[in-house]
Amino acid sequence: MKIIIDAGHGYTTPGKRTPDGMKEFEFNRDVAIFTKKKLESKGAAVFFTHSDHEDVPLAKRVSQANNWKADLFLSIHANAYGSGWNSANGIETFIHTSRPKQAEALAKAIQHRLIQLTGRKNRGVKTADFYVLRKTAMSAVLIEAGFMTNLEEARLLRTLSYRELCAKAIAEAVESLYQLPVC
Repeated sequence: MKIIIDAGHGYTTPGKRTPDGMKEFEFNRDVAIFTKKKLESKGAAVFFTHSDHEDVPLAKRVSQANNWKADLFLSIHANAYGSGWNSANGIETFIHTSRPKQAEALAKAIQHRLIQLTGRKNRGVKTADFYVLRKTAMSAVLIEAGFMTNLEEARLLRTLSYRELCAKAIAEAVESLYQLPVC
């Protein structure tokens, strides 16, 4: 199985940070790295579309995924509502508005496992016309693993333990749904 993991945005993407300065990419990148290790240990071939050195344009991320002929595209993010602290909270997972059946099954599995392991509010599986969901030629999901604009969740997003827990949930959902071998 060939899997693309996309740590959303880049280190220098403007505005993608908590009100007190943590950059979203820091969370996204760590979860991507941990997820990659877990999936590779199950025999999956995993490729990143992001870079630690530049903000890779969405078109290039999608092109890489499509050219590699990946089976899955997992885009990892932290959510935000506005730019200041507020009460918006929870985890949600997105699929394209056309509701592809395989992507929907994947999103439901990931969402379920994330809620089960983290205990965060379940905001559900939703549809959106995001570029990376619309233009990829494989099952694609975009995961929002908590709100950077919620003080409690921002504190969690900063911790290595929460990042590892999110990666564990994502990897276990993929392993279970696609019956990857147990190593």
